[in-house]
Amino acid sequence: MKIVIIGAGGVGYHIAKSLYLTNDVVVIEENEEACARVDELDVQVIKGNGANVVILTEVLENADLLVAVTGSDEVNIVSCMAAKLANKSKKSIKTIARVSNPDYIDKPVANRAEIGIDVMICPELALASEVADVLAIPSAIDADVFAEGKVEMMEFVVSPENSLVGKRMMDINLPECCIVSALFRNNEVIIPHGNDTIGANDHMVVIGKPDSMRDIREMFGEVVGYRSKIMIIGGGVVGFYLAKLIEKSNSDLKIIEKDIDRCGYVSDSLPNILVLHGDGTDLNLLKEEGVQEMDVVIAVTDSDEKNLLCALLAKQLGAKKVIARADRSEYLPLFEIVGVDSAVSPREATVNEALKLTMGTRIQAVSSIEGEKAEIIEYTTSERSKIVGKPLKKVKFPAGAIISMIVHKGKTIVPRGAYMVEEGDRVVIFSLPSAIPEVEKLFE
Repeated sequence: MKIVIIGAGGVGYHIAKSLYLTNDVVVIEENEEACARVDELDVQVIKGNGANVVILTEVLENADLLVAVTGSDEVNIVSCMAAKLANKSKKSIKTIARVSNPDYIDKPVANRAEIGIDVMICPELALASEVADVLAIPSAIDADVFAEGKVEMMEFVVSPENSLVGKRMMDINLPECCIVSALFRNNEVIIPHGNDTIGANDHMVVIGKPDSMRDIREMFGEVVGYRSKIMIIGGGVVGFYLAKLIEKSNSDLKIIEKDIDRCGYVSDSLPNILVLHGDGTDLNLLKEEGVQEMDVVIAVTDSDEKNLLCALLAKQLGAKKVIARADRSEYLPLFEIVGVDSAVSPREATVNEALKLTMGTRIQAVSSIEGEKAEIIEYTTSERSKIVGKPLKKVKFPAGAIISMIVHKGKTIVPRGAYMVEEGDRVVIFSLPSAIPEVEKLFE
């Protein structure tokens, strides 16, 4: 597949890095340093303006996908519109635009085909939505849904006090229709077998039917009906949208914002939420506002460094769980190493949408876990898929992947070796990045 990426910043570089091994990638970028960085990959780099129709006309021949992810919403939108007009080949080109201004988009992912954009993504809104999903489950540090809500994924931290510590996988009494897909231990990813033992502070990924996942949440300390205390540091786009998503939940919520004008806007827009003017690194302010009693503190300012400092201060003062925004991909593992419970990036939504459009028409959803140490992918099978029509025990499945769940005619199933996949089944797979090419072949 030929892919044109406009913008070689953090998002553009990461998309190129994810796709260049199996695709023909062209990157257009004005900044010389960014060009030099992405030139280290085996991709074609063009220095120039991605909205320039002359440049686009030259590079779009036989292109399948254009991804516009510069720091300018307007450049991204114009690039996609121009790509549709400048594409002279008979092949239809798909377009993705990264847009950060909520004036252009009111949900994380939208379709704007009428103006030449197949997928419009607001990373900030996507990040807020992701964090809101996690906050809805106090005991989880990550969460996602698949198969139109029929399958849930949750990632939990196994506390040293949890009764699961020291038990073998075969001895865990899991609810029906649930499966432990992976354990993350330090930098190791374990696809567990019956004799594997659960350790303190392991990160456990559980996939299952929503009804059964309620019991799983209780296993990790969730108390039904408990009113959570939540503090958001940063009232920008992410903080504002996050507060808007969770204001009607069963929680006591307060926001700390440094800019006085922004405080007024957020307060007027969300009258039921306490908005405080102040700095999230102010120890006295944090103590006065009871950070030590908070169930969750989320630092989502525009500064990675400030988010890290705020989160660590909150943790040191007694907050039960801290979440920090990190725009720079290299910071994600660092944040968690030094004590942040969950580091989240607005980049992931854009990368995942690009991956969906390059991994084939059978892909329904892609979700990255633990800074892309693994992926959860949802496929819909066709009559030509190699996995269809034979028992799973006879399918040559790669060692680094596991079928976690199948939705067959609306029914959620934990598949066994004798199960025979049928056309139209929605198959949810946990996979290490190295195994994804082999997994894709089974669904081609």
